[in-house]
Amino acid sequence: MRKQKRQKFSEIKAGLDDAESLIRKMDLEARSLQPNVKAVLLAKLREYKSDLNNLKSEHKRLASANSNQAARDDLLESGMADAMSVSANQRGRLMMSTERLNESSDRIKESRRTMLETEELGVSILQDLHQQRQSLLHANDTLHGVDDNISKSKKILTNMSRRMSRNKWIISSIIVVLVVAIALILYFKLSK
Repeated sequence: MRKQKRQKFSEIKAGLDDAESLIRKMDLEARSLQPNVKAVLLAKLREYKSDLNNLKSEHKRLASANSNQAARDDLLESGMADAMSVSANQRGRLMMSTERLNESSDRIKESRRTMLETEELGVSILQDLHQQRQSLLHANDTLHGVDDNISKSKKILTNMSRRMSRNKWIISSIIVVLVVAIALILYFKLSK
């Protein structure tokens, strides 16, 4: 029975250490997110840290009580009294300690499950943000392409406008020359 308790205590200690590690990782992830998401996640993380600290202190209290109880049991077993002389009060306390230990273990499992869900949510949010970033980069590239096409079109229109102006001057000059030539021809024909 004592071995089972020690094993339970070591399992709970390992679970608490895992939970603390996960909370640290989640804290780092949450701090790298946008402010509106970060505030919500950090508030939840503070709750988790508080719960974890309560569980740690409860575990420490139960562990010290258990070690005191183990020392008492060793004394009793070594000659003070045999195993049957343990009082009902001590058994009751042992049962309560075991029950508290089981409750703490359940709370740790529940906290770990909640932390995993929060971590999955954080990963999902990061993936969404990455997709949105890719969309924005693609839109930016497309916008630059459109801007380049508009610049080319503007240059072409400017060149066309210049050619039209030049052609107008050339046509006007030809018309003037023809009118002068017709006038000269008429003048010479009529003057003969």
